[in-house]
Amino acid sequence: MILDAVFPPDPRVENEAVSLVKAGHEVFLFCLKYDKNLGDEIINGIKVKRYQSNKLEYKLSALAYTVPFYTFLMQKKITDFIKKSKIEGLHIHDIKIAQSVFNANKKHNLPVVLDLHDNMPEVMKLYPHLQRFPGKYIISPKKWKHKEEEFIKKSNKVISVSPEFIETLQVRLPQQKKKFVLVPNTIRTSFFEDYKIDNYIVEKYKNNFVVLYLGDTHIRRGLQTAISSVVKLKEEIPNLKLVIVGKNTTDTILKQQVKDLKIENFVDFEGWQNVNLFQSYIVASKICISPLHRNLQHDVAYANKIFQYMSLGKPLLVSDAIAQKRLVEKTNSGLVHQEKDVHSFTEKVLKLYYNEALRIQLGENGKQFVRNEFSWEQTSKKLLHLYDNLLN
Repeated sequence: MILDAVFPPDPRVENEAVSLVKAGHEVFLFCLKYDKNLGDEIINGIKVKRYQSNKLEYKLSALAYTVPFYTFLMQKKITDFIKKSKIEGLHIHDIKIAQSVFNANKKHNLPVVLDLHDNMPEVMKLYPHLQRFPGKYIISPKKWKHKEEEFIKKSNKVISVSPEFIETLQVRLPQQKKKFVLVPNTIRTSFFEDYKIDNYIVEKYKNNFVVLYLGDTHIRRGLQTAISSVVKLKEEIPNLKLVIVGKNTTDTILKQQVKDLKIENFVDFEGWQNVNLFQSYIVASKICISPLHRNLQHDVAYANKIFQYMSLGKPLLVSDAIAQKRLVEKTNSGLVHQEKDVHSFTEKVLKLYYNEALRIQLGENGKQFVRNEFSWEQTSKKLLHLYDNLLN
């Protein structure tokens, strides 16, 4: 496996690797390190091989398909990795490092699996540094899209995270249709079977009606909608708390919005918390939200948080980004609001607030879906089948 980042943490990479190890495969993970004191180690059976990187290489990675420096530097490391670890197959996590892998693989001609975690060319359009000079003029999402298609054609198999993403890829590349394999970002059963409650968190919110958000808090995640709704919601829900667990560089905007609206007593910014505390926040909540803005990335990807919410029996309130809307409606596990629509969001929160029986039923539906059909142990079977047959 090839990852152009530090490891851990990366739940998708770890889930896939651990499942393959348990199925009898020997998994070596190429990853980067910025701390010279870190060495190679075995984590949950994964043989982690760390290669030294630095800030310059990190900055050059954004220019991977503008100038070839990053590709050349990574190619040398990957060539060393392939030789020393006697690799028999390559699994590339996302496209930033893909050119380096294909270059390093020319002499070896190993089978390649391309794992598309995100619709990267579309995600890039949302990056702040691509909205302004010089990034706007030297980094081309269009070029990355062409490279993505090139890598799909070169790969033996292509894994993606949602049916919607695979549908868009099949429309773009109908001749590659048979290569695509669905391996969604679901959660391990250990998330909802093997955890400890932090009583401090539960006690802290025991008298509140908690509307919870977990994860990356970038503006495109839609939290401005939720924050704006608090102005109206607090009038009908006096014990309301919008609890935001996560962080992003755009948090200053969200915090200023809360200050301007004078709703500091109704919104808690908890910052990023250890994943071991997620269950406690979910248990302390009444409604869990994913108010994503709609775009070509969010329309085809599930946020992992919704499966975490569902697994512990909480009703969802999600925006109408296509993938999550379809999932919630199919499983009848929550309500859907119009993206960026404060009135729609507020209306749906109040519907859930005034109908406890509905909250319980929606939560139970989601819980049963995740536990019986959509845990990692169920959805990873296609990944294992892929590798059982790859060399054939």
